[in-house]
Amino acid sequence: MHQVNMHEAKSQLSALVEEVLAGGEVIIARAGKPLARLVPYNERKEPRRPGRWKGKLWVADDFDVTPEAVIAAFEDGT
Repeated sequence: MHQVNMHEAKSQLSALVEEVLAGGEVIIARAGKPLARLVPYNERKEPRRPGRWKGKLWVADDFDVTPEAVIAAFEDGT
């Protein structure tokens, strides 16, 4: 793993991508502060399956009910 600054990353992008594809890891920084990590793209092996969370989540009965005080705060600004 090595860290490069933003300017270097912009000017050396092709070389950095090749480094990552060869198994390396690149951290992109601004003023020495890490901002992003460049990693290889891995295509999803398993297709998405709708309903995977069925029965694992619940939504409160009053989920879409907004209290009058909140409505008044938005409308009146108080």
